[in-house]
Amino acid sequence: MWMLYLAIGIGLLYAGLTFAIAAAQTKLLFPVDMAAASRAGLPQAAERIEIRTPEGPRLIGTRLASSLPDNAVRPLLLGFGGNAWNADVMALYLRSLFPEAEVVAFHYRGYSPSEGHPSAAALLADAVTIFDHLQREDPRPVIVVGFSIGSGVAAHLSRHRPLAGQILVTPFDSLKSLAADHFPWAPVRLFLRHHIETAEYLRGSGTPTALIVAGRDTVVPERRSTALREAVPKLVFDRTIADAGHNDLYDRPAFAQAMHDAYGRIMAATEPVLPPM
Repeated sequence: MWMLYLAIGIGLLYAGLTFAIAAAQTKLLFPVDMAAASRAGLPQAAERIEIRTPEGPRLIGTRLASSLPDNAVRPLLLGFGGNAWNADVMALYLRSLFPEAEVVAFHYRGYSPSEGHPSAAALLADAVTIFDHLQREDPRPVIVVGFSIGSGVAAHLSRHRPLAGQILVTPFDSLKSLAADHFPWAPVRLFLRHHIETAEYLRGSGTPTALIVAGRDTVVPERRSTALREAVPKLVFDRTIADAGHNDLYDRPAFAQAMHDAYGRIMAATEPVLPPM
């Protein structure tokens, strides 16, 4: 009889844990409180951008001007951060790497001061809205930089809009597959409501693509990056920072060099790309 009670107990525990993960998946994927908004540290000349989505919520972004003269060719870098990144911090980081570029980064939907509620579908749709708004203001070639979950957002944009290039940092092939790796005991493929299929987006994109991977990444296992790499039709740069993890990657001098090398390869591989207006 005790075996029956044990089996029932294990079954109830399993069901409870599975239900808890299913119920908390949005908070786990989009920890908005970890990316508290602050304009502290932004230069006085930083421009605040506001866009209203078709559904109504406003998206708030930051634009940092290029260090080049106004009459010079100034590439536009559009950044999409990780799920706990603050967009202002990301903009400053990209600006420190590429002072010659104009940098734009938006707080994801649901991440203050942007409005609404976060979801994978919202992030993907909002990227297209942001791109279209920027092109209406000033049509020019855009290079997108996606970090972690932002790499999926960037890849989705590359499938739906013409880009000059994209740099994907610690990317994964599929959010569903990544979640299954982290919770192998749970049927996450059945209850996951948020879908980002990066590899699938890239198969339909001819955008010059650069990949930068962390060799000791425990958040995005190597097999997820490998599966993504095999899906890229126009891979112009591929580098693994062997001794880096998912979060300490950005402190490595080799990462800054990889970003510059990736940018150079993209600039060499592409002609200026502008959407039809």
